Amino acid sequence: MTPKVVRTVAALRQETAKWRAEGLRYAVVPTMGALHEGHLTLVREGLKRAPKVITTIFVNPRQFAATEDLGRYPRDEAGDLAKLQGAGCDLVFAPPPEEVYPLGFATTVSVAGPAKAGLEDRFRPQFFDGVTTIVSKLFIQTGADFAMFGEKDYQQLMVVTRMARDLDLPIEVIGIPTVREADGLAMSSRNAYLSPEERKKATAIHRALSYAADHIRAGETPHAAASRAEHVLTGDGFKIDYIAARNALSLAEPATSAEPLRLLAAVWNGKTRLIDNIAV
Repeated sequence: MTPKVVRTVAALRQETAKWRAEGLRYAVVPTMGALHEGHLTLVREGLKRAPKVITTIFVNPRQFAATEDLGRYPRDEAGDLAKLQGAGCDLVFAPPPEEVYPLGFATTVSVAGPAKAGLEDRFRPQFFDGVTTIVSKLFIQTGADFAMFGEKDYQQLMVVTRMARDLDLPIEVIGIPTVREADGLAMSSRNAYLSPEERKKATAIHRALSYAADHIRAGETPHAAASRAEHVLTGDGFKIDYIAARNALSLAEPATSAEPLRLLAAVWNGKTRLIDNIAV
């Protein structure tokens, strides 16, 4: 059955009240649409934890800078609903912008900690305040027990987890491993922007991170290994925003190779910015 679509908070809460009356728990999968297998995996993982899943579809203008691709961001609601039907999603919340940010809206969530790690925030300074503002609203609006996020956007996952904890929001944020294509490329809605040649070239990102991780495990310092990956990708013609080894929990610069580490990268493949990360 195609999931029911609601477009107002009132209609959303009317549906979730029925579930609560039946004693049901439920998960939420926040998305901006243009769904791929990575998103559908989050829906299926949600259904392992609760009998009901809500997927939200909202292209959030507050996390885009004036120079970024808000108008160009891919949108395909009909296709998204067909995919969600196959994944078993129960309810879709797809509000218009004026429902989320009505006239006079004047509140923004401001975050620090992992949101100020010098990674995505260095290049997109408005991004995480925009993300946490919309995500906190979605957590409150849905009242879900679980929130499913992919590890591909690893800094985002750490920021949202910290935000929910700091604000005492009664929801468990769960990170799900990155879903990859057969050749290793992390699934992303922005992969649709790649030309066939750029798509082939993009597989080098995961290979370079894996190469660096192997060197860290063999005893190389995290900084040197990240620099090695950057050198490889620069030689392949990528423009590098960052390649960094960070503490996997705090995203701080690591003091030693013994602490849990994450390698994170943001690179430009032609006109498309791609991010990826792997555990060390």
